[in-house]
Formats: sequence, C-alpha cells, structure tokens
Amino acid sequence: AAGLASASSEMAARAGTGVDIDVARMPVREPGMTPYEILLSESQERMLVVAKAGHEDEVVEILEKWELEAAVIGQVTDDGLYRVREGDHVVAEIPGPALVECPTYTREGVESEEARRSREWDPAELGGVVDDPAAALAALLASPNIASKAWVHDQYDSTVRTNTVQPPGGDAGVLRIRGTRRGIAATVDCNPRYVYLDPRRGGMIAVAEAARNLVCVGARPRAVTDNLNFGNPHKPEVYFQMRESTLGMAEACERLETPVTGGNVSLYNENPAGAIFPTPVVGMVGVLDDVSRTVRAGFREPGHAVILLGRNTAELGASEYLKALHGRTGGPVPTVDLDAEKALGEAVLAMVDETLLASAHDCAEGGLAVCLAESAIGAAGGPVGLDVTLDDDLPVDALMFGEAQGRIVVSCPADAVDRVLALAAEHGVPAARIGTVGRPDGDLRLELAATGRTVRAAITALAETYRTAIPRVMEAPASSNSG
Repeated sequence: AAGLASASSEMAARAGTGVDIDVARMPVREPGMTPYEILLSESQERMLVVAKAGHEDEVVEILEKWELEAAVIGQVTDDGLYRVREGDHVVAEIPGPALVECPTYTREGVESEEARRSREWDPAELGGVVDDPAAALAALLASPNIASKAWVHDQYDSTVRTNTVQPPGGDAGVLRIRGTRRGIAATVDCNPRYVYLDPRRGGMIAVAEAARNLVCVGARPRAVTDNLNFGNPHKPEVYFQMRESTLGMAEACERLETPVTGGNVSLYNENPAGAIFPTPVVGMVGVLDDVSRTVRAGFREPGHAVILLGRNTAELGASEYLKALHGRTGGPVPTVDLDAEKALGEAVLAMVDETLLASAHDCAEGGLAVCLAESAIGAAGGPVGLDVTLDDDLPVDALMFGEAQGRIVVSCPADAVDRVLALAAEHGVPAARIGTVGRPDGDLRLELAATGRTVRAAITALAETYRTAIPRVMEAPASSNSG
C-alpha cells in the first residue's frame, strides 16, 4: 500500500535516517506522471533495496541479467528528512517520523451474535451416524473446497525456468535453487469458516496448517506473508474478526518462528447481503537443505506402512462435512495446540532428514478419510488401494471426517516403521501404524474397529469423482433464462 512513499519512508524510519529520492529517475510506464502519482502508485512486482555505497552498478547489473528493470533513484541521508525531488526541484520535504508515527485507531469490536450461536451449536445433535460413509466420502471429494484444482493450475506453466521439483496439487510447491542442493517451498492456507466461527482460533489454524504443509514436503517453515480480506471495519463485528484473527496469527507465527515479512489488506468486501466470510490468507515459505529429499503427498509403493502422526479426536465442528452434507456452518472450531504443532513439524523433519518417508500429507478439510483418499488417489503411478484399521472409540462422522488439528499421515517401507515411531516418541508426538498401501486400482478399505463397521470404496471411482468435480462445473453449459 502507498507504493514507493510507504516503502521508502518505512525503511528510513526503521534505520533512523533520512532519504532523498528523485522521482525523475523512476522507471514509469506512462509519460507525464506527477511526483504525487509516482510516489503513490501501487504497481505490482516492484521492490526497493538499499545497496552498499559504491556497489550500486553491480546490483543493477545483476538485476538486468535477469531481465529486471532497475534504477538508482536516491540515497540515504543523515538529516532525518524525507525529501523528494523531480530533477533539481524539491517537491516535498518533511521530517521522516511524521510519515510513519501515525495514530493507531482502536475501534469497537463485538462478536457477531449469529457467529456465536452457530459456534455453540453441538454437532452431536446429528447422532454421529453416517448412513453411507463411502457415499459421504465421495461427496466430500467432489466438494470444490477439496476436489482436485488441476483444472485451474494446469492452465498455467508451472515449470518456468525448469526449477520446479513439486508442481501444484500437493501440500506445497517446491522449487530448486539452481547451482545448489537447496530448495524453497511455498503454500497458501486459510479456512474462512473457522475464522467466521472463532476468529482467533481460525487465524492460528491458518498459520499452523501452512507450517504442516511445508514440513510434509520436507521444508522448514521460515516466513509468512498475509492477505487480509474482510468487510467494513467500521462495523463492530467485522473489526472484531480483524482484531482477533490477526492476534491469533501473530501468536502462531511467534510460536512457530515464522516472522511476517509483509502482506496486504483488502477491506469493505461486502454486498447488500452482507460481508464476506473473514479470510486472512497465510502464504508461507520454507527451505529445504537438500531438495532431493523432498516428500510427496501420494503413496509410493504397495505394501508400504501407513502411519498416523497426531491424535484423532471427536471434533466435527466447522467441518467441510457439516457444510457439504448437512448444510451447516457451525459447531466449535477444532482446538489447536501450537506446542504440539511445533513438535509434530520437528518430528517430520527429522524423519525426512533420515530419508525414512515415502509420503506425507496433512489432515485438513474433510478429515482423516479425505486425507487417506487423497494420498491413495495421488499415488505414484496411479491410484492404489488402501487397507486401514482405526481403533478410536469415536462417532463415525467425527472419526472419518472431523478436522482435528495436528495430524499428518505418512507412509514408509516396513523396515522403517520402528524408526519412524521412535522419532515420533522422541518428539512427544502420538503415532500409530494404521494400515498398508494396497495394489493399484484396488479398494480403499477402512475398518472402524470400535463399531465393527467396514467402509469400502473403489479407488478408481473416488479418483474419477475427485478429478472431474471442478471441470464438470466449470465446463457445463451456462444456464439460460427464458422469457
């Protein structure tokens, strides 16, 4: 926001210096722009850097090598003034602190009564019964929030400059850093339902899930950028959502050691029907020391052991299952334990360091059943069957589709199981072998031991549902209105 004026004044203020800028040196797209327009323009894909004195030409040369336009537009001063020139003419001069030491507005924040009532609704009223679990799983795999997004990302070139190690569609994208063994991973997360029902907890979960996604590909989470989307902040219930969700994000970032490097805010997202669900999106990046060790979400080999890291709990509230199959946005948002999330991440990274894992995938929207199905559908070489036994004495709906946090499903060769379980124990992470990867195009079979019930579904049918749900919607003929 506020373009060059914001970036330059904030950098000077943090250093306790002044800055002298000549807007006549700024690369511009349109001729005749005024200094005011140049300073406040919010054109994208720009960055302001301060080079060491005497090295300016070297910095420009490096940027031009990568076909990036660059120009030296000013210098740091020691007078504490923010000074703007247009050639030889000074067009603005003001003490730097005056631009950054702005008043802080603390508005009234009041929780929405509708959100509070929705959160206090108890999903146990549904009885925990799922008449046809296999059909419910298929319905969830067809939900736009869960179904494959390949229809979208396949329309873009995801291999520009041939550095892509993991393309879109997994827990995170992974790129190599050419000339080194290192790589970077990136992911984006937010569940607006969580934030609507419990803004602080929803903000925390957005950060925690992003971190889980990164460790699933073998990357250590390093930093966050945010994209905060809300309605009218003058309304007390919207300001409450903003305040509480950002406080939750801040708490999670501090605990997971992922500083916020920047972001943007979009407000007043409303129409006559009301505001959007609060959507504070978290973008997180991580680093892999050895990109050859990256792990994918899909199972790799029949016969590999399937292990659940984390604990199943009866937390069905705010789930995709309730929304997609019962039309309900309600119930308590799943609890999140940041210390447990940190331990889980460290455990998985330790397993990656020892090259124990064949796959890793975090449990999120749709719960454990969806997580297992996605790993089976995305298996190397095509969909594979899966044989899983769940011993937890929980209601069927919560066990299969509840979105309890802090869980990751991994797979590994049989001879690595003991070491995986030992590393989990060393980090204080609950872990249990729950099943075995099956043959190609087999069945997904879930035995719910506490109820004596077995859920069986053909993996090929689930894969077809998962992969075609969005194309069917997007490519269907538009309905026409007659009359």
